[in-house]
Amino acid sequence: MQKKLYEAYQIAFWTPSRKNQKHRPSESWETWLKQKRKVIETVFSVLADQYRMTDIRANTISGFEVALDGILLVYSLVTLGLVER
Repeated sequence: MQKKLYEAYQIAFWTPSRKNQKHRPSESWETWLKQKRKVIETVFSVLADQYRMTDIRANTISGFEVALDGILLVYSLVTLGLVER
């Protein structure tokens, strides 16, 4: 399935290594990865709480996409300071 997703959409999945594995990434890579994960989880939490992203009620995929695009647009404008919330 991973190969099909990569071939079709260039999506690559990977799993973090465990502490008892012989070949592990460097400590700086692990630190960088933790920082990026924290940012992603924080942004998702804000989108879910403040912009009610998980409460989208759409009857079609295109309706869901429009609602999600609107939420992401508002979040981007607020983050850039172009509008006030």
